[in-house]
Amino acid sequence: MITIKKYPNRRLYDTSKSQYVNLDAIKELVMTHKEFEVLDSKTGENLTKNILLQIITEQESNDQQSLLTQTVLKQLIRFYGSDMQGFMRQYIEQSIAMFLERQDALQSAVSELMETASPLAAFNKMMETNMNWWRQFTGVDPMAAHKPNGGSGDKSAPEEPK
Repeated sequence: MITIKKYPNRRLYDTSKSQYVNLDAIKELVMTHKEFEVLDSKTGENLTKNILLQIITEQESNDQQSLLTQTVLKQLIRFYGSDMQGFMRQYIEQSIAMFLERQDALQSAVSELMETASPLAAFNKMMETNMNWWRQFTGVDPMAAHKPNGGSGDKSAPEEPK
C-alpha cells in the first residue's frame, strides 16, 4: 500500500518514493491498479476519496472526456439521503466491474483472434460458424443449392435412362 501524505499547503508527498507528486501521478497509480491511500499529514484522516473526486472533476471539465452528463449528475444527487442510496452505490460498483470484465474478455478474444488467424481465416471461421448455426436452426444445408443434384445426396432419386 502506497501512502501519500497531503500537507496543509495542499502538496502531496509520496512516502514510497520520498518525493512530492501531483494529481497526474495519483491518476497514474489508479491507471496502473496500484493500491494507495492519501492521508492528511496532521490528522491522519483518509482523504483518498476527496483526491479521487478532484481527479474526476478535472477530467469532467473537458467535455471531450466527460463521462458524467448533467442529467446523470442530477440523478445521482437525487439518490443521496434516499432509501435507495446504499442500493445505488452497490449497483454502480457491480455494473462498472461487470463492464470492465466484459471489456477485458472482448479485448482478449479479439487479440487472440488477430494473433492466431489472418483476416481471411477469421472471416472463414465466422462464416463456418454461421453456416453451422443455420443448419441447426433450419435443418437445411444452405450450400445444398450449389452442389450437383441440389446436394440432396438422395440415392433413391430416379436415374436418367441409359
